[in-house]
Amino acid sequence: MGKISPVSIKYVIHAKFELSGIAEKPDIIGAIFGQTEGLLGSNLELRELQKFGRIGRIDVNVENKDGKTSGEIILPSSMGKTETAIIGASLETIERVGPCEAKVHIIKIDDTRVSKRDFVKDRAQELLKTLVADMPDSQELTNDLNESFRSAEVIEYGIDKLAAGPEVETSKEIIVVEGRADVLTLLRYGIKNAIALQGTKVPRTLIDLAKDKTATLFVDGDRGGELIIKKVAELTNMAFVAVAPDGKEVEELTGKEILKALRIKIPWSEAKEKIGAQSKPAFVAAEPIKTFERRERPQYTSDRVPARRSFDRRDSRDNRNFSRDERPRHEYTSTNPVISEIANKLSENETVILDKSLKVLGKVPKDELADTLEHMDGVYAVALGSEADAEIKKIAYEKHIKNIVSKRTAEASTESTAKARA
Repeated sequence: MGKISPVSIKYVIHAKFELSGIAEKPDIIGAIFGQTEGLLGSNLELRELQKFGRIGRIDVNVENKDGKTSGEIILPSSMGKTETAIIGASLETIERVGPCEAKVHIIKIDDTRVSKRDFVKDRAQELLKTLVADMPDSQELTNDLNESFRSAEVIEYGIDKLAAGPEVETSKEIIVVEGRADVLTLLRYGIKNAIALQGTKVPRTLIDLAKDKTATLFVDGDRGGELIIKKVAELTNMAFVAVAPDGKEVEELTGKEILKALRIKIPWSEAKEKIGAQSKPAFVAAEPIKTFERRERPQYTSDRVPARRSFDRRDSRDNRNFSRDERPRHEYTSTNPVISEIANKLSENETVILDKSLKVLGKVPKDELADTLEHMDGVYAVALGSEADAEIKKIAYEKHIKNIVSKRTAEASTESTAKARA
């Protein structure tokens, strides 16, 4: 009957031996089997254990030196730790190998499962590091999902197959942007009525669409945005123009910046005039005040405006429409009743910006009014639902805004009031 290989080696017995003479490897192995035979009973007979795979192949390392032999015995075992310890102890009973006296001593019994557990631990750490490095975090998964969803929402509109949001067809208003990336940016913040030019040419689809809907051209805040306005103006008309902050592209904007730019959009006619008059769009970021030329002040004639060094406070008082005691609590008059009427209809946090022809340029919350005025030109009057603070009056003076009207005050000349405080 042949020998059966051990199913799994659990322990390895390491024994050291010394002989008084010279012996070969077969002599030592024969002594191991011969001198332990019958010692432990039939259940622990080495030959039987090896035959049924309870122990493995016995290996002997031999070294002959100075007429003596020494070396190591290695005996693998698949038995339990008790049986293995008994087998190990039985090896120390070997007293002779052939004609030579022998001394055998067990050095150690290795538990192979310990080394396997160490290997499993180290390997598991390596695999875990790889797994963590390759696994996307929840935010990345969310972003990928949102991006794929937004991409799925982009449609191809018209015969020119322009990239557009899903509500371009049904919405009464549309926002015209430069490219597909701008459409995706607006979709990210819930604006679904955007459509892209997709090139320097104005497609026929967009020309026809602008005739039927209120179109706002939303361009980058750089030279390229100005060129797009000029190009569009040659072929069609829009209702409004909105411009990104100076130096920024539409696709770079945050949701707050997008809504703010759309809120302070200007009429198409005014945008074309400014593009024609300036090499840089005047409705982008305002330059420092020193670069502006002094403009004509329509509410004053030259003989009524006092010289800067001979200012008389009485002139400021004379220009007021009413005294402090005569001011009504909720209704006010001004140089133009239209402005006062608009102011009386506003809530406390509402403001309306008007041009010289008293057309509405925009409606913004009061806390955003100062910043909005800094980035706009052509403002003639501002109507407020509450009192204008010092910052608003200062900016109005610097921007040559002639009228600020509120429910609580009707100041016909912000410029004169600002000088009176100086």
